[in-house]
Amino acid sequence: MASPSPLDDPENAAFAWARYRRLMRLMMGITLATVVIAMAILYKQVEEVSAHFFIATALGIGFSMLLMSALMGLVFLSSGTGHDNSVEHNLDDLDPDAKPKDRRKLGWKEGAER
Repeated sequence: MASPSPLDDPENAAFAWARYRRLMRLMMGITLATVVIAMAILYKQVEEVSAHFFIATALGIGFSMLLMSALMGLVFLSSGTGHDNSVEHNLDDLDPDAKPKDRRKLGWKEGAER
């Protein structure tokens, strides 16, 4: 049975989500600055390009940076609160007749099959 997550406590969860929102605000500022700098560089170097080029470039840079920061922020939230430690990793209980393998003697082929 899995142990309870520290995020089940409302006080811990409020602190963790506040930290996540603070990280996302910081990353939104960095993303906006990056997009503005990239647009300025492109405007100086590229001549006679449609406005759609600049819109697509700004949206592509902005969306990818915000998506990456959101996903990494969730990883930091999960790891930093101890939520990862509450997950049970024991797969040996699924097959009670299986003998545990000696992991020190596994070759590279046997290790890849896991």
